[in-house]
Amino acid sequence: MLPYKVAIVGCGFVGLSWAIVFARAGHEVRLHDPVPAVLDDALARLADTLDRLAMDGMAERPTNDVLANVTVAASLQDAVSGAGYVQESSPERLDVKQALFRELDNLAPETAILASSSSGLTTNSVCGDLPGRSRCLVAHPANPPHLLPAVEIVPAPFTELGSIDRASEIMRGVGQVPVVIKEIDGFVMNRLQAALAREALDLVESGIAGPEAVDAIMRGSLGLRWSFMGPFETMDLNAPGGFADYAERYGPGFARLAGAVAWPEAAVGRVDDAMRRQMPIDRLEEKRVWRDRQLASLSKLRSYQKQ
Repeated sequence: MLPYKVAIVGCGFVGLSWAIVFARAGHEVRLHDPVPAVLDDALARLADTLDRLAMDGMAERPTNDVLANVTVAASLQDAVSGAGYVQESSPERLDVKQALFRELDNLAPETAILASSSSGLTTNSVCGDLPGRSRCLVAHPANPPHLLPAVEIVPAPFTELGSIDRASEIMRGVGQVPVVIKEIDGFVMNRLQAALAREALDLVESGIAGPEAVDAIMRGSLGLRWSFMGPFETMDLNAPGGFADYAERYGPGFARLAGAVAWPEAAVGRVDDAMRRQMPIDRLEEKRVWRDRQLASLSKLRSYQKQ
């Protein structure tokens, strides 16, 4: 992928992390923030983060090489001039984002993709009234994106397919993992997180477990498994016959916890079909061996970190 001119609008934690993602991949990055003090400090904070990555052996390129791709733009117009991609990371307020995207739509080149880092505000709610709305979408990262690769690409019904494809291509080109989903409040990442947070708080409130106990259980079980497998992949390996077998054995019990009678049959079928496309039943044991090796490696890493 040829280098892009990328504008990062908003220089908080997420914005600067995005700057690392694009700059270390060789793109020309321009930073802008409407708060002068934040903008003045941006390059120093960026350098500190890059130096920490180098100290931990995770720097893909020397700090100075990455910083050479980053400049500060005093105005929004200067930041987006000639940009092929704009990543907005302003405060999570609808009025703020609507006003900012009106400016971006007016100032950025017509060919530039306008992407928001919003963690819950939809493209439709932010950009629905813009003349250039067809090039707008949400690119919601896991935070921080320079360490966590998943990016939810969330278009509105009016977003052009070409914009979706180009944004996904750009993300793959900088080492991220784009996943295109439909618009829904909170998207997928935060809906999953919200469900877990709600249950964890309920357990604390009811006196079943204290905060430390909940965190310890998560760190020593689900957190380890979910660090390299999704929930469906995890369940697929935890029954002899894969996910369909797991759903038959344990689905009613899980459904009861959520106030339902059973898991939705059609969804179970779709998940099982997806699992079998990834791994045939006769190779599940092979994948279980792989899982156990991954867990052993993680356990070894955790032991090292405790030293």
